[in-house]
Amino acid sequence: MLVKDVMTTTVVTLSPDNGVRHAARLMSDQHVSGIPVVDDSGHLLGVISEGDLIRRTELSSGAFVLKADMGLGPDERANAFVKRCAWRVGDVMTPDPVTIDEDAPLSRVAGLMQDRGIKRIPVLRDGKLIGIVSRADLLQVIYSAKPDDTAVGDEAIRRSILIRLDENTGLEGLDVTVTVTEGIVHFWGKVDTPACRRAARVLAEGVNGVRGVVEHFPESPPQ
Repeated sequence: MLVKDVMTTTVVTLSPDNGVRHAARLMSDQHVSGIPVVDDSGHLLGVISEGDLIRRTELSSGAFVLKADMGLGPDERANAFVKRCAWRVGDVMTPDPVTIDEDAPLSRVAGLMQDRGIKRIPVLRDGKLIGIVSRADLLQVIYSAKPDDTAVGDEAIRRSILIRLDENTGLEGLDVTVTVTEGIVHFWGKVDTPACRRAARVLAEGVNGVRGVVEHFPESPPQ
């Protein structure tokens, strides 16, 4: 699936000239952690998020702020002051946010969210905001996914498992033998680590028609 298949196209936005209090209220009312900031033409300028607001003067005492900023250089202290005290969204937002194209695969979205620690990514077309994709959108894909459609039958199950063993499971290259009897999968071979054994079980349990898994791996060496 692609970003355009799951993104939200009705997006709440802010102007850089909106007030920070308005932004905070809008995030609370809309139950979102961040809001894109756009100009009059719809071009993305930045994103204001909960993270941009957690060190506001409304939340912190002067002593706390001074202690937190100790050791910063002049420019860093100046930027921190602006984040704490400015009333305009344009002064507090994070400029040049991570963005994504509507034709990008969902695996790319998931990777960016994990690597950057972000929850929502604006979707652009020719520099203009056309949607937003969030972690919630990815969760919907997970719970709406169709179950495995492997043909029923022991030999079909066995073939499916053998193919999947080499699909970035951690079991690649290991000498694993698979037999299936009345839907019960039996694993044989030299698989020593608990993680690889767990991967084999999870792989089998994800195949349609599997009724159980029996491991015949040797005992793990003592730790």
